[in-house]
Amino acid sequence: MLSRKDMLNTIHPGYSASIQRSGLLYYSLAFLFGFLLFALPVMVQAQNYDLLIKGGHVIDAKNDIDGQMDIAVKDGTIARVASNISETEAERVVNAEGLYVSPGLIDIHSHNYYGTEPYRSYSNGFSALPPDGFTFRAGVTTVVDVGGAGWKNFRHFKDQVIDRSQTRVLAFINIVGDGMSGLPEQNLEDMDPRMTSLTANRFPEIVGVKIAHYSGHDWEPYHRTVQAAEDAGIPVMVDFGGANPPLPLEDLFFNVLRPGDIYTHAYGGGGARRQAVVDENGTLRARMLEAQERGIIFDIGHGGGSFFYSVAVPAMEQGLWPDVISTDIHRGSMNDGMKDMLNVVSKILNMGMSLQEVIEASTWKPAQVIQREDLGHLSEGAEADIAIFSLHEGDFGFLDSRGYLKPGNQKLETELTVRRGRVVWDLNGLAAPLWNE
Repeated sequence: MLSRKDMLNTIHPGYSASIQRSGLLYYSLAFLFGFLLFALPVMVQAQNYDLLIKGGHVIDAKNDIDGQMDIAVKDGTIARVASNISETEAERVVNAEGLYVSPGLIDIHSHNYYGTEPYRSYSNGFSALPPDGFTFRAGVTTVVDVGGAGWKNFRHFKDQVIDRSQTRVLAFINIVGDGMSGLPEQNLEDMDPRMTSLTANRFPEIVGVKIAHYSGHDWEPYHRTVQAAEDAGIPVMVDFGGANPPLPLEDLFFNVLRPGDIYTHAYGGGGARRQAVVDENGTLRARMLEAQERGIIFDIGHGGGSFFYSVAVPAMEQGLWPDVISTDIHRGSMNDGMKDMLNVVSKILNMGMSLQEVIEASTWKPAQVIQREDLGHLSEGAEADIAIFSLHEGDFGFLDSRGYLKPGNQKLETELTVRRGRVVWDLNGLAAPLWNE
């Protein structure tokens, strides 16, 4: 009697071979399915990171990093910092060998409440600048507008600038309710500590209270500014106004301001209306170093008329170094001796601060001063704001606010800026693929 298999082969020759082939196909598919089941997760995990910055010299003051490290970025945050992260783990790799990598710079003194209102100066006027056009190319990822808006127009500033910018925009609110719109900054009746502090408590972007340009011998505007800041739990920034004879800096530092408050334009002044930190002979005034030890923050605030070598050189030679570096960038200063944040950082580097010190004074220190310790560092889990610089050696020139030249032999240049994990400035295509690949 024929078996079922023999009968089927008689009816359909080659049936047995077909069955064998079908079995082979079955086992092959099963093997492939099993392989994919276990291998796919491994293949997916092989690219854990969106961006890897590899081989750069990392300077991160908060975490005491000063050497070659790799930085991996995932979903807009710092995912890992380690000495050797495999390139196969990242979708995009930036070769930073021979370059310096730091947290994105924080410019603690800028003017960004730009607009088209005539005669409004730095408060929705023509003198302020849209931040994104002037930040990333200088390695800056955070700016602090100082005094452009007061409590009356801060909401407009937020809607028009803060919420529309890729750059992180924070602010010192002006003690004058109308903001930095020119002559009204002299209006004592518009300096309302209560409304200023209430507004500061309402908006987390407000990190301090600013007073600027007040003329006269009256200390009341400064006391009102401190009162508003005290009520809001934030620091004060003073752009010291004018008086003839000048108000004493010693009184400002020891009788008005508190530890943690900021004296901007620290190397400006002089003349009949405002004291400089050095006297007419270039000697540091009494108690200036004591004021810094007390906790008064000395800020560069370069600007178009507030950084003079005749003040800065002797002051620094006598030990009064800046705590923080900033630009006071506006339409005038960017085309004058200041230029941009990295030019100011390079200027101070050539005046004697180390590279590590100028980076700290532009990242972690200002973050501490404005009480935003989530910024200014490269800790794992922090938002991925990163700057990559080249350091050039040669013959360079740096101007002060009076147009005087001081030569230097080092200059930083921004190669790449990352904001919230996204490349926003790439000077030489470090993060770009070749066009024909």
